[in-house]
Amino acid sequence: MALVSGASRGIGAACARHLFETGWTLSLGMREPVQPDWADGERVRVFPYEAAEAGSERAWVAGTIDAFKRIDAVIASAGIMIPKSVIDADDADLDLMFEINVKAPRRLVRASWASLAASRAGRVIILASLSGKRVKSVTAGSYSISKFAAVALSHGIRQAGWDLGIRATAVCPGFVATDMARGVTDRADALMTDPDDLARIIGLLLDLPDHASVAEFSINCQLEESY
Repeated sequence: MALVSGASRGIGAACARHLFETGWTLSLGMREPVQPDWADGERVRVFPYEAAEAGSERAWVAGTIDAFKRIDAVIASAGIMIPKSVIDADDADLDLMFEINVKAPRRLVRASWASLAASRAGRVIILASLSGKRVKSVTAGSYSISKFAAVALSHGIRQAGWDLGIRATAVCPGFVATDMARGVTDRADALMTDPDDLARIIGLLLDLPDHASVAEFSINCQLEESY
């Protein structure tokens, strides 16, 4: 049974659909909850979730436990990008990106921790970014600060949960054909990573056994020196 944040569109929606098709039971967190047309009410429940609001995760997790009695995986997909340089961004911009990209997934995993530990095979996916591995452009600078922190968060979760059977992976894509990427690049969708391909990779990472743990997974649609 998996929680997926940011499940209304983009990577989160693709991930939720793929996991459903491969047999997972799902709890989907959305700002405006709408039952997907591919989902049934037996295996998929939709809950209101606002990543920017501390405490929203507690109601979602409690509702999930009430409905399904367990949580085996958390996929933290909700994210935000404000394309400003580290000079142009103000404190409010940085605070909002840290709130949604770093603090919100930490809160969600923390609220789910007892259930993940009880599973003895808990899995956490933090949707980071290649911007959490390098700073590619001037306007990606502020976003990168938050995504570097998101990668570190995943490593911290991995360290904290190892002896409990919890494994965490920071998934770091480049441009993915979603509304977020379309807002910052003029690359055609065909030249970006398909969200469905990313969803299949996340499904694989969730299914790996404890002793085949992947701490970071990078995927790119273009040639770069290291990624």
